[in-house]
Amino acid sequence: MPNVTSVPTVSDSKRAFYAAYTRPINPLYRRVVEELLVEIHLLSVNTSFVYDPLFALGVVTAFDSFMSSYRPIEAVGPLFTALTQAVRQNPDQYRHDANAIAEQVKGIGSDTIRQWLTDAEALNGAPDLVRNGFQSIAGRSEFKYSRLFAIGLFSLLESAAPDLVQDNDALKATVTAIAERFHLPSEKLLKDLELYRSNLEKMEQARITMEEAIQADRRKREQREQEKLAKAAAAEAPALEAASENPEPAEPETSETPS
Repeated sequence: MPNVTSVPTVSDSKRAFYAAYTRPINPLYRRVVEELLVEIHLLSVNTSFVYDPLFALGVVTAFDSFMSSYRPIEAVGPLFTALTQAVRQNPDQYRHDANAIAEQVKGIGSDTIRQWLTDAEALNGAPDLVRNGFQSIAGRSEFKYSRLFAIGLFSLLESAAPDLVQDNDALKATVTAIAERFHLPSEKLLKDLELYRSNLEKMEQARITMEEAIQADRRKREQREQEKLAKAAAAEAPALEAASENPEPAEPETSETPS
């Protein structure tokens, strides 16, 4: 009977995560973490999936973007470690590879990054991580597209040319050209990027709303405390007034008789 390797389930990954990270997670962010965990899990057990630095950049960008306002800030690192290890991935490798590929294109400009990613010959002159990553995509008969790949591509373009990702028409034209070059689902890619940016805005709005609610609750507590102190002071006032109107008689002075 052949040996069958047991494929971990989503439940296995969730149990591993919560065993590694035992502190409470802010409800606003718990859903984000769990959805990212499930997404990475399902990709990692897919036979067509191949890890590369661009995917790592997508994972790191998505996590950091959604968790940028998480408090306490000291919990963000352990959360990422628990998340990646729960899906049998190396957090240090993800961070290293994501930073490395983003650094290789930092500030090169929209014309250069567009030429590298839309022209096969120009790609040969790209930095090694960019060249090897996209040549690998082009050479695969089955490339496992994912939302995290789309976020990685967006982050790569943002690192190369921040002005490019701020111009919706230019971004759409560039992403469409890249999709055609590497036979990627352009409509889905654009939709995933639009959804990602929209979710970031919603996350920020939710954070602001939550912060305003916390501040309002703090002000109410402070007001109640001030009212409590005022009532206590008002209750003590009559006694203090009576004491000031009827002071206790002074102790008679005693004089010493000379011997």
